[in-house]
Amino acid sequence: MSQRMLQGFKVVDFTHIIAGPHCTKILAEHGAEVIKIEPLTGELARTLPLHREGRSGYFIQHNIGKKTMAMNLATKEAQDICHELIKQADVVVENFSPGVMKQHNMDWETLKTINPDLVMCSISCFGQDGPLSHLPGFDWIGQSYAGIIDLLGKPDDTPIFGDFAFGDVSAGVHAYGAIVTALMHRLRGGSGQYIDISLIEVLFSFHEWSVQLFDASGGQMIAKRSGSDHGWVAPTGIFKCQDRYLFIVGLNQWAGLTKAIGRDDLTDDPRFTSPTDSGKYREEINGIVQAWLDTVESVDKAIEILEAHRVACAPILNIAEFIAHPHTKARGCIRTISDDIFGDIRIPRTPLRFSEFPEPPDLRAGTLGQHNHEILRERLNYSSQQIADLEAAGIIGSKNI
Repeated sequence: MSQRMLQGFKVVDFTHIIAGPHCTKILAEHGAEVIKIEPLTGELARTLPLHREGRSGYFIQHNIGKKTMAMNLATKEAQDICHELIKQADVVVENFSPGVMKQHNMDWETLKTINPDLVMCSISCFGQDGPLSHLPGFDWIGQSYAGIIDLLGKPDDTPIFGDFAFGDVSAGVHAYGAIVTALMHRLRGGSGQYIDISLIEVLFSFHEWSVQLFDASGGQMIAKRSGSDHGWVAPTGIFKCQDRYLFIVGLNQWAGLTKAIGRDDLTDDPRFTSPTDSGKYREEINGIVQAWLDTVESVDKAIEILEAHRVACAPILNIAEFIAHPHTKARGCIRTISDDIFGDIRIPRTPLRFSEFPEPPDLRAGTLGQHNHEILRERLNYSSQQIADLEAAGIIGSKNI
């Protein structure tokens, strides 16, 4: 196989859980050498389920392709090791709460003097400055502040949240894009630089029209929870057909929808033909669609009819159904990782697809401190005795997890 696109770039990774590890996983998948630095006990993801032989499937999913080191960053010796690695590196990524890296002499002000060409990226919930910056944060905390959770659930009822990390994953992807952009700038003669990625800002950018509607209307149009229906346009939302659910987006294919449901009389009804006005008649429009679905024998049949008229729709699938779907299989959306300890585990395939690199590389996730000796010996010219002394002093360590 030809050289991968990011081959030759060196990354020192101080990340944990999802947002940071997702960023560095993408870098590793496209050829960068990623050295992941963990505490002697391992990062928190190693404790998350499901476990086999003490090995975490969660950790494997988010850390394939990385070399792993484990050390006590509170010690000067460990900090010196990291500084030596960073002198040789192109990128540093971290997603601790602001201030933690400074405690370990790994902040930007320190590292840019060690390596002026360095690109450093910090990912945090609230960003590196501002009144909230000192607080710890998780995906759901970011969603709460960014007006996401406020829009999830039924009207006039308790907001809800989903058990998935779209904020963390998208923050990781934004960080990846920012890092590659900064590297391109450096390759064109620019300097190294610092990147500050904030989870709440990434999440707030998901409001594709709520913000401009609020502002342009002088605060009159405020997005609110609308349950299974869209709050502004119709027909758009979740509908029931027999014992299953489907999602229908009919706002840009009104003529096709009316033909599909046998209501040609509504095709040219001036009340319903403009997406801008459709929200005014949301209950009536959605009621008409639901009345038709009540007569259809199954979700599959309803989708067949709607698709024949180019109406965007989809069954509401669960994880097992998505994995088993013929389209998913044809696209190779799921990949299998063969871990030496855990065994085979299926994880999502990277959604980045390149014509010159059609298949993702065969990568593994390291055990805790697996590459301590290799990196110290080959990259930093440590002797076997020096490495043994570091282990005996509890500065570095390893464990088969």
